[in-house]
Amino acid sequence: MTQLSPPTMPASPLARTLREQQGAHGDLVLIVDDVPDNLAVLHDALDESGYTVLIATNGEQALQRAAQARPDIVLLDAMMPGIDGFEVARRLKADAATAHIPIVFMTGLTETEHLVAALEAGGVDYVTKPIKPKEVLARMNVHLQGARRARQEAHQAGQARNALDAFGYASITVRLPEGRLIWQTALARDLLGRYCETQAPETPPAVLGWLRQHAPEARARGIEPPALVIAQGARSLSLRLHRQTGEDDAGDEWMIVMREVSDTAVIEAMSLSLKLTAREAEVLYWVVKGKTNKDIGEILGSSPATAKKHLERVYVKLGVETRTAAAGVAIKRIRELQPQFEF
Repeated sequence: MTQLSPPTMPASPLARTLREQQGAHGDLVLIVDDVPDNLAVLHDALDESGYTVLIATNGEQALQRAAQARPDIVLLDAMMPGIDGFEVARRLKADAATAHIPIVFMTGLTETEHLVAALEAGGVDYVTKPIKPKEVLARMNVHLQGARRARQEAHQAGQARNALDAFGYASITVRLPEGRLIWQTALARDLLGRYCETQAPETPPAVLGWLRQHAPEARARGIEPPALVIAQGARSLSLRLHRQTGEDDAGDEWMIVMREVSDTAVIEAMSLSLKLTAREAEVLYWVVKGKTNKDIGEILGSSPATAKKHLERVYVKLGVETRTAAAGVAIKRIRELQPQFEF
């Protein structure tokens, strides 16, 4: 699972032009080498294979090209004067706009420590010099396929999260055991700020405690735990444990879906749909919540007798004779109008 998504960076004119060309020419490759002969050999081989190719002859130029064009993969010479390939890789990986780009090192250094340094700097692979174009193409293809899948999954995940937000559902992913919030939708950020006064990567203590309590059983038995409800006046935030989204040796990740529920909105909907007065709808709402006439009187600032009178008028309007029947009609209607409502 990736970290919190970085802000979307506007594409440069160069990047837009190259992306338009890619429709016909395939993936965009940045080759970085200070030896012209190496550049020529690789450029010709990649060009013949349908790739769109950019070149850079030093580290500074490589960083510039990568920031402007956002290549799909970088072929990077390890040893160059000035900024060497190791430092270029570290800077690319430190920049949110280029961190996702796979880097294949090209090196004449075969000592283990140099190859380890290449991978530690952010490389996904390496090829040794003298360069063999067929080997480079084969290695590139593997990593480009992986990058395409990652982009597609990220795009689909983004669409799913945006769809949830559009329907009033917010979502977050929390990593256990450390309890860090690693991504969230825009709506989730707003809701957690209002209800819990926290910001990512902090997970609200109440949410983290609930998750830690129920995640083991959810993992072992696949049972969805009770929702967590955080009340705030007439509104409340309901959180459900949706599913486990990732697991590795260091921990696991859980997706939580939340939705804001408003007592006021439910009462207004009941009033309109069941043709009740606002006070009758309020009384019926608290009946659904299991409150007695005494409780309802205290909540509404009236007497139990007044609550009873309102409820009797509700019976007539709904065509029922008992408290249970009235609650049943109301629950059915609420589920039709507010399916996310927690009873």
